[in-house]
Amino acid sequence: MEMSWVYGLIGGLMIGCAGAVLLLGTGRIMGASGIVGGLIDGTGQDRGTTIAFLIGLIGTPAMLTGLGWAVYTQATTQLWLLVLGGLAVGIGTRFANGCTSGHGVCGMSRLSVRGFAATLAYIGAGALTVTALRVGLGL
Repeated sequence: MEMSWVYGLIGGLMIGCAGAVLLLGTGRIMGASGIVGGLIDGTGQDRGTTIAFLIGLIGTPAMLTGLGWAVYTQATTQLWLLVLGGLAVGIGTRFANGCTSGHGVCGMSRLSVRGFAATLAYIGAGALTVTALRVGLGL
């Protein structure tokens, strides 16, 4: 029986717990794009917390890989597409005032109408984009 869904469950629980810890510990919403953006443009409030968050965000997968856990993705090997997708996500999160962790995880768990609306919008846009790329470009 296929059990890969377990990894998604574990990852979701870890993200949810991290969001709860950050909210309860600092009063801040865990929006990864806002945290990274705040570090880049200087609008971040607590540099130490921001750097610790980023170390955990990058360091945890690196540590697990070093311990022998295989990392599998469905990402394309076409660098131009990864760069274009990253730029589109970055611009989109600025327009939406947040990303999947801010709106989807933290916003929806707080029953935020804005969180639900943003989550529906980006999930819908993602589904349309994947369909267009697969059908239109054969990717």
